[in-house]
Amino acid sequence: MNFLEQTIQRAKADIKTIVLPESTDIRTLKAASIIQEKGIANIILVGNEGDIKKLAGDLDISKAKIVDPSESDNFEDYANTFYEMRKSKGVSIEQARETMKNPLYFGVMAVKKGEADGMVAGAINSTSNTLRPALQILKTAPGVKLVSSFFVMVVPDCEYGHNGTFVYADCGLVENPNAEELAEIAIASADSFKSLVGVEPKVGMLSYSTYGSAKSELTEKVIRATNIAREKAPDLKLDGELQADAALVPSVGKSKAPDSQIAGEANVLVFPDLNCGNIAYKLTQRLAKAEAYGPVTQGIARPVNDLSRGCSAEDIVGVVAITCVQAQNINK
Repeated sequence: MNFLEQTIQRAKADIKTIVLPESTDIRTLKAASIIQEKGIANIILVGNEGDIKKLAGDLDISKAKIVDPSESDNFEDYANTFYEMRKSKGVSIEQARETMKNPLYFGVMAVKKGEADGMVAGAINSTSNTLRPALQILKTAPGVKLVSSFFVMVVPDCEYGHNGTFVYADCGLVENPNAEELAEIAIASADSFKSLVGVEPKVGMLSYSTYGSAKSELTEKVIRATNIAREKAPDLKLDGELQADAALVPSVGKSKAPDSQIAGEANVLVFPDLNCGNIAYKLTQRLAKAEAYGPVTQGIARPVNDLSRGCSAEDIVGVVAITCVQAQNINK
């Protein structure tokens, strides 16, 4: 059973409700139809019912709940809640009502209020537009200082990682983390790998240098981040700075970092900045024909996940299944 099949089975074992606010996009409606047919999650579509059904055509979305924000019984409650949360920032009640007409904000507020367990969007919205409502309304999880993101990468016929399955972070959100932020990303990514893949994370802090083979501000940042992460999570199997081949290939890891407990065995790859992470995931996806699920967020109080605007309906199904498992883990 591959990663996606395993995740779908876990989602189906404890059904969650997920908001899909981008109901003007046919990929979202196709995904909703597949999700309901397979029994992966309960779906809330946000928008005008007539417009949604017209766009859906022959797609069966009959099991999805359709909610038009301006006609919802919850509209005034949602608007008042948003007003109370944001009035110190100068938001008026009229502005709060207008904001709640936005499907993204309405969807996140449904998660805040417990009407849904998570939200998935980004097929037609930028990452900033997708995540801004979540950060304003849901905020960060207890004890978390930084919201970051990761991709689950599943590489076919791959002997590295966990049967070719990896977490890559951060590939979609934090542009140039400092050492403290990079350490937070590493710890959060290890937790995400453990909760989604179900095996022990082994974290490689990547650089163009292994164990001081080169010295610069870039390598020093990764070394500092490694030390900070070790202090904060002493039981976590983590090492750096490591070149990618030293992190992944046992023979190279043994040669370049013979005393490392994870060299040649890394399944969580932490990149020093967004340039490196985003380039690496796209190269892996295209050249190795890998499945790329994400960007999945970590650190928000309730799961809200972003999609690539080039996503397919099947990609949306996968991210919804991941969001369901994240919601299950939060409830635990």
